[in-house]
Amino acid sequence: MGRAKKQIAKKQKKAETKTGSATVARNKKAGFDFHLGKEILAGIVLEGSEVKSLRAANVQLRGSYAKFIDSELWLFNCHIAEYKFANRFNHQPDRARKLLLNRYEMDRLELELAKTRQTLVASKIFFKGNFAKVVLHVADGKDKGDKRASLKRRQQDEDIKRAIKDF
Repeated sequence: MGRAKKQIAKKQKKAETKTGSATVARNKKAGFDFHLGKEILAGIVLEGSEVKSLRAANVQLRGSYAKFIDSELWLFNCHIAEYKFANRFNHQPDRARKLLLNRYEMDRLELELAKTRQTLVASKIFFKGNFAKVVLHVADGKDKGDKRASLKRRQQDEDIKRAIKDF
């Protein structure tokens, strides 16, 4: 491999990590179960074995949400599997994890959630540089009718794409 090709590959790798393509996990059910609103980016406080496990993509976000406790934001139901090489220094897989935001953002968000009957749903975890980040959405729950409508809309979109492809 020539020098120019190595430089191009290095630039492409940097560009991928800048755009957030180092996605570790997605909560695919969040869009089905909730009307997703405003997007919030927060950091996570993790232990060493959790970071190793997260980099190996051993995480599940299904059903995870964030909640304010004593004016601090915490992430619940995020399962980060134990790192198999950590031995006795391993972490608890289902523990609550503290989220990091600016004080102004937390106060504004806490007021907004107190006014409305909305919740914070975790939709994605990724690495930005060396830091793990969580994408949260302010969300309203869907009822059965909304879920059926979204399934019907998705099926219609697939049928239209199939018809265009066959045409």
